Amino acid sequence: MGAAVFRAIRNFNLENRAEREISKMKPSPAPRHPSTKSLLREQMIHHPEIKGEVARKDAKLLSLLKDVYVDSKDPVSSVQVKDAGTRQEPKEFRLVKGQDFNMMSSKNIPKGKISIVEALTLLNNHKLYPETWTAEKIAEEYCLEQKDVKSLLKYFLTFEVKIISPEDKKAIPSK
Repeated sequence: MGAAVFRAIRNFNLENRAEREISKMKPSPAPRHPSTKSLLREQMIHHPEIKGEVARKDAKLLSLLKDVYVDSKDPVSSVQVKDAGTRQEPKEFRLVKGQDFNMMSSKNIPKGKISIVEALTLLNNHKLYPETWTAEKIAEEYCLEQKDVKSLLKYFLTFEVKIISPEDKKAIPSK
């Protein structure tokens, strides 16, 4: 709907606007400086053949111009040279950890990175079994650097949901 309205507004009175634009005066040459204007007029009065000379094509110069052959090659840009020098190594990928492989959501994960599901799994495993799931074992299992795993375990925690029984709810004072 909006496109049709816009088109109607754009095409309104199109022929008259086009005719007005075509009938406008063509642009005139840039004005000359007053001091040179009088000198040019004076030269044209004394030497009227100059006007013809300016408009005439010189056959000798045209023949010389036809003999000119230009062959050039673009220089190699520095960006292309840099790209060739700093070629990236192919990334190594690993399989996604876990039992429930959903083929639609699983991707190739580069070594040194983990998915959100894997991060939550390893944080939960470390929380439940810290003696089994140490930083060294997690780093080896998920192909991560040990310092990154230590930071992950230090600064990130998973949520713990506690379901309170109705008897315990009565013991909690309400505000």
